[in-house]
Amino acid sequence: MNNKTRQTVLNGLLIALVCIATMTIQVPTPGTNGYVNIGDSIIFISSILFGPIPGMIAGGIGSALADILSGYTHWAIFTLVIKGLEGYVVGIIIRNHSNLLKEIFAMAIGTIVMVSGYFVAGIVLEGSAAVSAASIPSNLIQGIISMCIAVLLAYSLNKVKYVKSFRAHS
Repeated sequence: MNNKTRQTVLNGLLIALVCIATMTIQVPTPGTNGYVNIGDSIIFISSILFGPIPGMIAGGIGSALADILSGYTHWAIFTLVIKGLEGYVVGIIIRNHSNLLKEIFAMAIGTIVMVSGYFVAGIVLEGSAAVSAASIPSNLIQGIISMCIAVLLAYSLNKVKYVKSFRAHS
């Protein structure tokens, strides 16, 4: 399989995984009419294992697709940008030199990007900073839970021979 085909397949798989992880576990947050999910964990894993571009593509497209399929279409464009930027930032920070502390730092920055992005998007969609601020605690919880999941899974997946072969070709 040539490198371009390999990368396309990897991106498609990561997009699907982000979408599925986002849609499978959705805990509604009553004050915001939104939900907490674990899709960020797959965005983090994508960025840590495969770099900023696959992380950005998986995060942006996979999460926006989940919004569309879950009935949150009005958030999809914002999600495309916010989650794409989240994946990109994590991948840029990790680039080439990954260790546990750097991964945690990168994911914390990614979580801050996500929380800040949804705060700004909430102001645009809701027309109120106070209403939008109500989503900050649930978005932080989502980011922290996703960080915990991603640390464990990325560590384990990093040892899998097949994953290493994808990293070598990306």
